[in-house]
Amino acid sequence: MSPTPHALLLRGCTPVPLAHYLKALGVLRLVAEQADAEATGHWTDDGFVLESRLDRTALLDFFLHDYRPTPVIAPWNGGSGFYPKDNAIGMSALETATAARLRPYADTIRLARARLAAAGITTDSPKEEAKAALLARLRAALPDAALRWLDAAVVLGDGSVRYPPLLGTGGNDGRLDFTNNLMQRLVELMDPASGAPTPLAGQHLPAALFAEAAPGLLDRAIGQFQPGAAGGPNAGPGYFGSAQVNAWDFVLMLEGALLFGAAVTRRLESGDPAALAFPFAVRPRLAGVATGGAADEAAARGELWLPLWQRPCSYPELSALLAEGRVTLGRRLRGQTGARAARDGLDFARAIASYGADRGLSAFERYAFTMRAGKAYLATPLGRIAVERRPAADLITDLDRNAFLDRLRSHARSDTAAAAVRSAARRLDDALFALATVPEAGEPAQRALIALGEVQRVLGASRKAHEAVPPVPRLQSDWVQRADDGSAEFRLALALAASGPPVLPMRMALAPVDVDGRVWQPDSREHLGQRALVPLLGAALRRRLLLPQPTAEDAPYETVAARTSGANVTALADFLHAAPQNVAAFDARTLALLRGLALLDPSRPQTVRRQPASTAMLPAACIALLLVFTPRQRLVALDLLDQDCPWPAPREAAARLAAGDVAGAVGLAWRRLRSARLPIPSHPHAPPQLPGLDGPRLLAALTVPLHDAALKNLARRLLRQPAPSAS
Repeated sequence: MSPTPHALLLRGCTPVPLAHYLKALGVLRLVAEQADAEATGHWTDDGFVLESRLDRTALLDFFLHDYRPTPVIAPWNGGSGFYPKDNAIGMSALETATAARLRPYADTIRLARARLAAAGITTDSPKEEAKAALLARLRAALPDAALRWLDAAVVLGDGSVRYPPLLGTGGNDGRLDFTNNLMQRLVELMDPASGAPTPLAGQHLPAALFAEAAPGLLDRAIGQFQPGAAGGPNAGPGYFGSAQVNAWDFVLMLEGALLFGAAVTRRLESGDPAALAFPFAVRPRLAGVATGGAADEAAARGELWLPLWQRPCSYPELSALLAEGRVTLGRRLRGQTGARAARDGLDFARAIASYGADRGLSAFERYAFTMRAGKAYLATPLGRIAVERRPAADLITDLDRNAFLDRLRSHARSDTAAAAVRSAARRLDDALFALATVPEAGEPAQRALIALGEVQRVLGASRKAHEAVPPVPRLQSDWVQRADDGSAEFRLALALAASGPPVLPMRMALAPVDVDGRVWQPDSREHLGQRALVPLLGAALRRRLLLPQPTAEDAPYETVAARTSGANVTALADFLHAAPQNVAAFDARTLALLRGLALLDPSRPQTVRRQPASTAMLPAACIALLLVFTPRQRLVALDLLDQDCPWPAPREAAARLAAGDVAGAVGLAWRRLRSARLPIPSHPHAPPQLPGLDGPRLLAALTVPLHDAALKNLARRLLRQPAPSAS
């Protein structure tokens, strides 16, 4: 019967910084391999919980007296201790060590020296082809324990050498060689002759494991793994601070890094002959990072998403998870299903939002290896993303058509891209990342929709972009359901996006595209340019009035918009009577939403949020104008006009409104209703007035299609029969 396991909370092993995450993995690996094969571990908000037969005293005693360091060497690197100019203090002590627990390390160093001598490499580290050849020889000669490090630090494939981002460029970062520093730290912690722990080891181990205070931290390098302890500018109370490193932190974090293995895999969908596949590592895409720019992304080595789990996990289970280390992104394109490996940070976020990662994981800690201090890299934490189903992330699937996102990003990073395109592409990345990671779908979905509209606008203004990037793909109706916040601006934008005849949809006025929105048309005469909302809508309406009136046999004109996404009277009244101090913001937000909603697939009816019955009312003169500017076929369908009644386009009224002559336009509308024998009130004989309303704004309001019920209700209020006289 095995003893009851002890659950020890290791507060010194936390997901941030990277050194402490790796330290937790190192503790679990070493305990499972050397002390208790049944040990398990899991994460909590306070740190890493180790469950094993070791209590606190036994755990400390194990690392101080029994722990056998893994042989970690890098003879392919300059500064590794193998060459005359290198600092060889740690290596010399370990190479001649007689302690039993250090003997494998000594044997590995001597074996590597023999291989270097056999290859004639004695004065300087090898370069390029010679390095690849040396790595191949070492791969065949080193013992299994030492191969763990080689597999984690270097990847050999197709005759080339590749370096996973976790361990720099083959186990070093600039002039800092991780293996040489590890050997120095081991000598500071244990006596090479006897293996006994040094006084420093006993003082610093409780701090490394349990986050307890410890005196005398060392001024030693720790590299990219723990930026806060690396020293440098602003790292202390003065202008410059020294490093403050616990030797056990350095040792245990590299022991944990050995759990990550790399492999070269061929990806048929990639144009590259081989692509580096490292556990949970993807290309850098600093979406959702306020302080990251295009230059930071270009210089970054990559992103690493480190898994967190809340249920006990054994060392073999963790090894299998990290050995697989894949996150897949499902695709639904043209009715087909498929999957591919996540390639960048946005793909990774989308995948875990759709359960593309192992379901036993609770979250991922996201890191980017960015260049910060000179040319040194730092493992910069970018936040924690929970693994949970977020249906809103599925909206991004629409943008996979025609490889739109990849082509946009590729063009935005090119030298030919306009600054506006680069800026819009970056804002879109941030918005899509929020859509995939923020639980609340309303605001992120609307933000992403606005960002897409802005991308379409700036792409349309750049002929260089037309050659590299297609228009934004058509969006499905789910975008409306996720982004609808019930505001007047959204109602107006949705109605306007679906307005217009099939031969002249609103999307053509907003960007130089064909009628289906799939192809750029740089010389389009229908594109109205970069205008504000009111002049844009006025110009669009006057352009539509030049088209022939549809007949009864033609497709219904604006009926889809009216029945599924037409505005209500409250939204239209808010637009007409916006306060002067708010009108600019109201119009800007409405136009931004309109640009995004115009990307919707017009063949898919939109389902909008039900609104309470509108209590707003419009003046009689405004209702008269709405009826006159409503196409005949729609009035006939609503039983407001006879099929045979003449109903010419109100071009003159539109011209008067554009010129600011509101009274003249109302007079024309009033006479039109009388000539059509509609039952408008007989008294007063003079048309009603609209004091205080701006003509161009009123003309823009007439572009907005109302719901059938709203329009019919307004018509009933105006077209009243005179009350019967008393007998």
